[in-house]
Amino acid sequence: MRAFVSSGLQMAALRPCICSSQRLLASKSAVSLLDSKITSRRKFKSLCSMPIVQSPLQRSTSQKFNKVATSAMSSESDKGDAAGLAIDLRGKRAFIAGVADDNGYGWAIAKALAAAGAEILVGTWVPALNIFETSLRRGKFDKSRVLPNGSLMEITKVYPLDAVYDTLEDVPEDVKSNKRYAGASNWTVKEVAETVENDFGSIDILVHSLANGPEVTKPLLETSRKGYLAAISASSYSFVSLLQNFLPIMNPGGSSVSLTYIASERIIPGYGGGMSSAKAALESDTRVLAFEAGRKNKIRVNTISAGPLGSRAAKAIGFIEKMIEYSYTNAPLQKELLADEVGNAAAFLVSPLASAVTGSVIYVDNGLNTMGLALDSAAIST
Repeated sequence: MRAFVSSGLQMAALRPCICSSQRLLASKSAVSLLDSKITSRRKFKSLCSMPIVQSPLQRSTSQKFNKVATSAMSSESDKGDAAGLAIDLRGKRAFIAGVADDNGYGWAIAKALAAAGAEILVGTWVPALNIFETSLRRGKFDKSRVLPNGSLMEITKVYPLDAVYDTLEDVPEDVKSNKRYAGASNWTVKEVAETVENDFGSIDILVHSLANGPEVTKPLLETSRKGYLAAISASSYSFVSLLQNFLPIMNPGGSSVSLTYIASERIIPGYGGGMSSAKAALESDTRVLAFEAGRKNKIRVNTISAGPLGSRAAKAIGFIEKMIEYSYTNAPLQKELLADEVGNAAAFLVSPLASAVTGSVIYVDNGLNTMGLALDSAAIST
């Protein structure tokens, strides 16, 4: 475009020179025939080096052309200075279920969404609610709340939540009377969704960062029916329940994300108690929910298969440090996996940049899922 504009300007400048020279030559009829050719050549040469006097019409046309050329060049320059492809979640509201401290994936996702401009609501397990809110209020999380622009992540509201129970009628009496639940109200999934609707009307993003298996340290062959079903209930059906209850207040075009683990499809000895089964169910449900929620309300549903992180919750497994070391040694990318990297992936998945991504398992594990052979295996080290 720039080359075309420059050529056009040069052509416009040449035309007045030719026309003026022709008028001058016509006025020289009184000059002798002997000198006419020499004189004409000299005048033509000097005229082309003189400033061009344009008519009002010519000046107007030239000015307009110059303005067009300047505007075109400025636009190209402006485009060159424009920011890159950004994740923009301004005006969006997110509910993140499963934030109880500042060192897990749920917290990292909340930070990433906040950094992109989203308003943050969180659901915290009822027994951990007082500790979390007190720590937040006293500034114990301030260092972890710092966003890339230097500001602190703001959490608009914290809701008590126990996603194992859909309604108050589902809660056993021993739980209702438990002192850890004393003083809390409206913490079942349905009640939380209704409270959020009363407070804010709607949300755009739903994040499921919940998992629990009371018998996770037991091999599957030693897991009880109660322990197995408890793992399924807390770790996979809780996602179904959350989406089921929040879907009516999610704005069309919204998105939901959960967290899974490679044990859903690979054998991870020690990750027992039905937890591997729960993660497999979660991934299967992700595909079905993507279809149903997509057709019903244009909601996208994805899950992130994250690598091992030394969070407080993960330490309950008992060998998380060994899993982190194994991942560092054997993954294609030999580096520490950061919670923020999972948070950034979640921000992408819930943003308009991923508008055609749904029903997918996205791996954020430094590529460990692709490996079929452990590099530090004793079998190949000799």
